[in-house]
Amino acid sequence: MQNPTAAILIIGNEVLSGRTQDTNINFIAKRLSTIGICLKEVRVIPDLEAMIINSAQSLANTYDYLFTTGGIGATHDDITAASIAKAFNRDLIIDKTAEQILRDYYQERINETRLRMARVPERAQLISNPVSGAPGFQVENVFCLAGVPKVMQAMFDTLIPKLRTGQPYYSKTVKSSVFENDIAQDLEGIQNQFQQVDIGSYPSFLPGGRFGVSLVVRGTDQNIITQAVNAICAMITHRGHTLEIEESK
Repeated sequence: MQNPTAAILIIGNEVLSGRTQDTNINFIAKRLSTIGICLKEVRVIPDLEAMIINSAQSLANTYDYLFTTGGIGATHDDITAASIAKAFNRDLIIDKTAEQILRDYYQERINETRLRMARVPERAQLISNPVSGAPGFQVENVFCLAGVPKVMQAMFDTLIPKLRTGQPYYSKTVKSSVFENDIAQDLEGIQNQFQQVDIGSYPSFLPGGRFGVSLVVRGTDQNIITQAVNAICAMITHRGHTLEIEESK
């Protein structure tokens, strides 16, 4: 079976304006890689209802999973819950379980503004929030999470058991002082030979200020990864350059 696919939808004017530097993409991408879900697309959009609706519908129909971050708070520009409800033709309701969670968490500090975070699309499943109480929610294959990284990360880890996973992704990196333009044709031939893996070529600075290349081989079959890396190493060595290999999961 092929690994499941996923997309990430980052919702927030603050990310597009540059005021907030997004770290959620990196976290989710790494988590998905370790559990064998292939991240195929990432979008960053503003807090606009039409764009949220259109993006959610498009991505949810294209991939097995869609993860959204941002816009599920209590302020005027937190419109994700209402927009996702419209995207899936559901009413926006006060979830009694979510309301009780908020009342228990805030106690005497509860107010009408905070209770807005209990509004979710009807028939949505709640996503636990171990950090700040207010839950996220799931509608079909869409998981709506908080935008604050610490909160989002804790929420994401609670939903992993709900996901259909696949073979974990592994990668090996070959670093060398060879110039990538000099090996582009040879590298294309190796990629064509090992189509089960992805081979990325990235210019990089090596120790001592030397300019070189990092060649990343990524896939789910470690034997094929090793074969592709061996072919790359043989090609680089044949050209008279030294190299080093790094392995990661």
